[in-house]
Amino acid sequence: MVSSDNGDLADKQVYTTGEAADICKISQQTIIRCFDKGKLKGFRVPGSKFRRIPREELIRFMRENDIPTEQLEGSRKRLLIVDDDEQIRELFVDMLSDDDRFTIKTASTGYDAGILTEQFKPDLMILDYMLPDINGNVVCKTVRENPNVAGMKIIIVSGVADQREVQQLMAAGADAFVKKPFSIDELLNRIGELLGV
Repeated sequence: MVSSDNGDLADKQVYTTGEAADICKISQQTIIRCFDKGKLKGFRVPGSKFRRIPREELIRFMRENDIPTEQLEGSRKRLLIVDDDEQIRELFVDMLSDDDRFTIKTASTGYDAGILTEQFKPDLMILDYMLPDINGNVVCKTVRENPNVAGMKIIIVSGVADQREVQQLMAAGADAFVKKPFSIDELLNRIGELLGV
């Protein structure tokens, strides 16, 4: 029987199939089947039939199968900051990293944002409208066509977009637009409203 002390489980880096089953709230046999079919990656303990699953792989598996990850990650919301200006990225990180409601990652190009969106599965993306390799419309459209991140919220930030461009961004799938320069409180309020935190 797996220990039900979930605090201990949340801190582990490698899980048994029984622990993974307990966390996912599915049967151990289902975990073993997924492991054996390659849907859940890990390793076998040398000289035994025991399987072990690394924490990051278990989180990936849970997200992919819409299993809540709060037990492993806490209830923090994942934010992805996408801006080619390093000072702006640092401002966002400084502003948000002290807030224990959020886990933050950053990207400087649309390409990097695409990779991180797949890996990190953000709850919300703060997206600069004008990136060096792509503009916000394309990013919004691409995200909205990806069923794995369909629920992700997008806030566009820009100092150059005019009203027509803002309407196009909203039509492409943005949830909110914030004009640069913006107030920190205004942005935090928008994030809070969109994520319900």
